Amino acid sequence: MGDFWVFGYGSLIWRPGFAHVETRRARLHGYRRSLCVYSFVHRGTRERPGLVLGLDRGGSCIGLAFRVPGELRDEVIAYLRERELVTSVYLERMLSIRLDNGGTNGGDTNGGETVSAVAYVVDRTHEQYAGALDAADAATVVRGAVGQSGKNEDYVLSTLEHLEALGIHDHWLEEVAKRVAPL
Repeated sequence: MGDFWVFGYGSLIWRPGFAHVETRRARLHGYRRSLCVYSFVHRGTRERPGLVLGLDRGGSCIGLAFRVPGELRDEVIAYLRERELVTSVYLERMLSIRLDNGGTNGGDTNGGETVSAVAYVVDRTHEQYAGALDAADAATVVRGAVGQSGKNEDYVLSTLEHLEALGIHDHWLEEVAKRVAPL
């Protein structure tokens, strides 16, 4: 059991929380980044849910891949399961991702190496699955929602800010952000 990869598409990008020895930009085909998970705790409540990111079927997603030393496998997997599987809205999967040829900024995810990575995808049968919302509907849910970790708008805008800093463009999320916090 050698080194392994973890794919991050949301908060894992800017706050992985685990030891790793390499970070590479990567593309996951077959899934897209989406505000498709109702948040009843961190960014909303049961009475006024917010939305957080999930990997939902369809399209592709550019994120970051973190290479973890094999000797830390058990520790890192335990950490990720505690973080990501609290309400079982995410399913742990080993998925193929394509690494870019450079570092975290820029690079070409079309010509790089393909590796397997641990990724957390949304469970479409879970009560927290919001479905494929258009940007206007997602913005309506996000606006005004607040949970233990703060305002839902702040989560969306912070996510977008971190993606943009890495040169990752997510047009759908950008459209949601425009509707949440118009200029």
